[in-house]
Amino acid sequence: MIVKHFENKKKVVILPFKTIKTMKKLAIILFISVFSISMNAQEKATTTDGPVFEFVTETIDYGKIEKDSDGERVFTFKNIGNAPLIIDKVKGSCGCTVPTKPEGPIMPGETGEIKVKYATNRIGGFSKTVTITSNATEPRKTIRVKGIVLKPETSSVIEKPKSVISNQ
Repeated sequence: MIVKHFENKKKVVILPFKTIKTMKKLAIILFISVFSISMNAQEKATTTDGPVFEFVTETIDYGKIEKDSDGERVFTFKNIGNAPLIIDKVKGSCGCTVPTKPEGPIMPGETGEIKVKYATNRIGGFSKTVTITSNATEPRKTIRVKGIVLKPETSSVIEKPKSVISNQ
């Protein structure tokens, strides 16, 4: 029984028995649907069928570095899946970024490394990507290097060129 109030007057609306029964059925069906969808979503999130990358970091920030300094950095990752991870190819976004892939497969639970060497002979900011192609559940994975290459610091004292004859 539903009671509605209209301007200080009560009006009783009686719904037929079938309507109440239908509403209960709809409510139960809705509840079961929402419950099963949420359970299915959680199940998919925890399933790791096949090899899966887990990087310590997907972006390495060189920060501010001097021109011609060491540009090699290492991305460390773990195979958290249940099958061997085989990296087919690693490719830099340009010729100034040269990645090196691991040679053999990375077994489940093991860690691997991808070395990336950036050519620090170019002055200015950079942001480059490395694309990894593998047999992982995410077959194409992108990692990134970024930073700023600074001009080398010059001496504040102006040096006088030495004479070839007198060596002064």
